[in-house]
Amino acid sequence: MANYNSLPSPIAKRLEGKVALITGGASGIGAATVRFFVQHGAKVTIADIQDNLGTSLVQEIGTEHTIFVHCNVAIESDVQNCVDLTIAKFGKLNIMFSNAGIADKSISSILGVDYNAIKNVFDVNVAGAFFCAKHAARVMIPAKIKGSIILTASAATVVYGLVPHAYAASKSAVLGLSKNIGVELGKYGIKVNCVSPHYIGTPLTLNALGIAERETAEKWFAEGGSLKEALLDEEEVAKAVLYLASDDSKYVSGINLVIDGGYSTTNVALAEAYKKLFPSVTTNEAM
Repeated sequence: MANYNSLPSPIAKRLEGKVALITGGASGIGAATVRFFVQHGAKVTIADIQDNLGTSLVQEIGTEHTIFVHCNVAIESDVQNCVDLTIAKFGKLNIMFSNAGIADKSISSILGVDYNAIKNVFDVNVAGAFFCAKHAARVMIPAKIKGSIILTASAATVVYGLVPHAYAASKSAVLGLSKNIGVELGKYGIKVNCVSPHYIGTPLTLNALGIAERETAEKWFAEGGSLKEALLDEEEVAKAVLYLASDDSKYVSGINLVIDGGYSTTNVALAEAYKKLFPSVTTNEAM
């Protein structure tokens, strides 16, 4: 078991004394955020349907800092139970990171829409976000905790055509939800924000893309990215979530923190088409 007390201490533990609940916390972005939060002084409830991974993560970090609770976020009673067990174990809830999500691999065309696939994606990605926000607010408001609710959306909220329709629609719904409940909960001092990462080679992404090896996917991400000499990973997203969870962002609410290396700020299709059609002339020379 890793001794987290022996790890190099950050300059300042930015979550000292805070308690967080992270859904989808057993792997990928969620697990990276669990580790990062604990290093910054937080106690963390790991909520996931992946029992073996969640239990292993608790064993790695230690029961002093973490607990694991089986949770399907599409089932409201599961989310309610997670929040209640967090209160029972740690006494309060300061941070809700609604991170659990699924992708729909099968629907690539509107002509192939299937109700069950849409329902599954929206039950987890959208209804799950509703339930997380609801039950976080349920305990934060009476305790007068100036909490932080963070929802994982996607770079698909700002650039389109790269992911299946149900996934894109669900993540846009999550973004709209975050802004609406942020208005409601602002009067209680509760901030609500989204974090929207670009492609990362997590198991969820690899499965959705039909790519077996992370290295293969990352070569593609690097080649297609706007910001060169850098590659997005789970830890980079965890740092962004830490900012939104901590007092460093005490007056930040209602934002969509897009982590895409500037990908959504431009459309390179015209320049790429020009290179193919006129290989002897550079784009800059033509302009």
